[in-house]
Amino acid sequence: MYGDEATVRKILTESGDTWAVVGLSSNRGRAAYGVAEVLQRYGKRIVPVHPKAETVHGEQGYASLADIPFDVDVVDVFVNSDLAGPVVDEAIAKGAKAVWFQLGVIDEAAYERARAAGLDMVMDRCPAIEIPRLRD
Repeated sequence: MYGDEATVRKILTESGDTWAVVGLSSNRGRAAYGVAEVLQRYGKRIVPVHPKAETVHGEQGYASLADIPFDVDVVDVFVNSDLAGPVVDEAIAKGAKAVWFQLGVIDEAAYERARAAGLDMVMDRCPAIEIPRLRD
């Protein structure tokens, strides 16, 4: 398992409330859309990151992490595993505190790079499943 309970809890309750959601678009049929909505309900500020840079859930979107003009606490990754590694490198460059790879997103080398850079990381789990368990 990539992300013990203590790390999951830390990211969800202590790492900060600004979450860049990579892969979030206005497509209501995508998992990212619903997960971002749950994160908002639990007080997180979501920042859509998608090439289209769409506004989603009332929040301005950006084409990349580097385009976001403010600090990001957590980078939540909704891209295919083969595209996820570069997102970790962007998260490290952005100064994020943590990276969260969604269910099915696995890149062990990226996980090791994030941890080596001092970021907390969870892989192959969903914050929308975990946060109600911790907060309710």
